[in-house]
Amino acid sequence: MDQTLTTSGSKKACVIGGTGNLASILIKHLLLNGYKVNTTVRDPENENKMAHLRPLQELGDLKIFKADLTHEESFDSSFSGCEYIFHVATPINFASEDPEKDMIKPAIQGVINVLKSCLKSKSIKRVIYTSSAAAVSINNLSGPGLVLNEENWSDIEFLTKEKPFNWGYLISKLLAEKTALEFAEENKIDLVTVIPVLIAGNSLFSHPPSSLSLSMSLITGKEMLLNGLKEMQKLSGSISIVHVEDLARAHMFLAEKETASGRYICCAYNTSVPELASFLGHRYPKYNVVSEFEEGLSIPKLTLSSEKLITEGFEFEYGINEIYDQMIEYFDTKGIIKAKES
Repeated sequence: MDQTLTTSGSKKACVIGGTGNLASILIKHLLLNGYKVNTTVRDPENENKMAHLRPLQELGDLKIFKADLTHEESFDSSFSGCEYIFHVATPINFASEDPEKDMIKPAIQGVINVLKSCLKSKSIKRVIYTSSAAAVSINNLSGPGLVLNEENWSDIEFLTKEKPFNWGYLISKLLAEKTALEFAEENKIDLVTVIPVLIAGNSLFSHPPSSLSLSMSLITGKEMLLNGLKEMQKLSGSISIVHVEDLARAHMFLAEKETASGRYICCAYNTSVPELASFLGHRYPKYNVVSEFEEGLSIPKLTLSSEKLITEGFEFEYGINEIYDQMIEYFDTKGIIKAKES
């Protein structure tokens, strides 16, 4: 890939999958930092999904392109003149009866299609691919006390054999990241992968995205989401959390940091479901926080380390207190949480 820049003036980036929560926050940060931004969406005519993007156009130069991960060459025009490509999109269809067809294959093919478009560009300096902790922490190792870092990969044999809850998504993230790293190495593309844990904090959406709803399930008490949070700990070994604003900043940081290479776990806080419930109960006594749990959840099996990212020079701005303060405020303004009746 030719490293010489053909652009002049302000920096330019493309964010793939602009209708997502993280993508929209990342677009906001890029615009506020003087970037020209292109973003791709599957259906620009869907005003419900586009509503949070329209106000961002008032912050700076934001152009919206129609593109689909499964269509080769559909990204060519949106990448024109860009220095950085942020691949934040992933196919999600949790109701699918055929996850192989609906999530795993499209995720892998999507990465290849994006990187093929990158190869044609003369301006791209680096690609930043958003992976998931699902690609690192799912294994049948015994804890507690395990510390996992970027050297660790989830156990594909375990996932394929056991087919746990949402297995199609989990395998898709694992295989798509491996594909991205292998294709980039073979074709001399400068690619960095960001590995987020459970995304919390705030949102530009009018309704909470699923990750925030999951993070708040101990306060909202919604059974399906609460079960999802417990399953997350059972499967991945911990409840590990990051603020979406820190995650967006980490993407930008890793794009611009010349020494960055390989994988980076982005995790601000590791805990367990009962530990988190105890923290929430003490910090927010006005809400009915779920407080009773089955055995086996009290001690997390592992922690996910962001030492590599921090050593590179990144600093997290949001700890667990700030993460939940912002989330409480967001859910409160949406009328989704109610205080205890006195």
